[in-house]
Amino acid sequence: MTKNIETYLEFAKELAWEAGKLTLGYFQSGVHPEWKEDDSPVTVADRGAEELIRRRIESKYPTHAIFGEEFEAKETAGATHRWIIDPIDGTKSFIRGIPLYGVLVCLEIEGRATVGVANFPALNEMVYAADGLGCYWNGRRTRVSDCQTLDRAMMAHIDTASYSRYRGKGEAFEKLSKATYYNMGVCDAYGYALVATGRMEIMSDPIVNSYDIAPFLPILREAGGYCGDWRGNETIYAAEALGTTKTLLPQVLDLINND
Repeated sequence: MTKNIETYLEFAKELAWEAGKLTLGYFQSGVHPEWKEDDSPVTVADRGAEELIRRRIESKYPTHAIFGEEFEAKETAGATHRWIIDPIDGTKSFIRGIPLYGVLVCLEIEGRATVGVANFPALNEMVYAADGLGCYWNGRRTRVSDCQTLDRAMMAHIDTASYSRYRGKGEAFEKLSKATYYNMGVCDAYGYALVATGRMEIMSDPIVNSYDIAPFLPILREAGGYCGDWRGNETIYAAEALGTTKTLLPQVLDLINND
């Protein structure tokens, strides 16, 4: 199994790198977005990157299922392997020429997010991991911060208005903001990558889709951290997400879940 996982990880890295290279061809080029029903933007780069990834998966692993942001899911009867794709996480940043967008690729095996790759092509950064193989940042082994207390922790987050708008998390966000040493808005997936590489201690998200965070379960797990819901459950299906260190997780959960 370990050899298979190593093969899947190398393939996922190839997918994220190739798709990232495609997106760079459109980045800071004045590409015009279209607007989806939920008012989120999509570009030719989003669609092109996902099409590239899907073609490569279908060619190499035709029996695997595929779920991505921009196109209909490919369901395969009896499939135990499912690829989860976000071709550009942070399209709002992408269309404004901000380099914090990422290409996200995850492989779920028998329902468990097992392989994860997050490529940030405009930053030349890739963070990746697979169960039992460790977490790496541009080829170097990496781990979460060893910060012990919230008053020394740094927190990344999406736009602050979202915490009150979605699922009433404004009060919990305010508590975390006051309890941490410093907090700053960091776009989408890059916040989780910062936690995995020890540059931040917390990333909070009041609303997500599964493809927004799927690779960060194995990435943070292998880096000694946590990715899951706001109750301490490791999952990509709660429509919310929290990334932090194992040391700080109990402190964070206690703060945001108690009045």
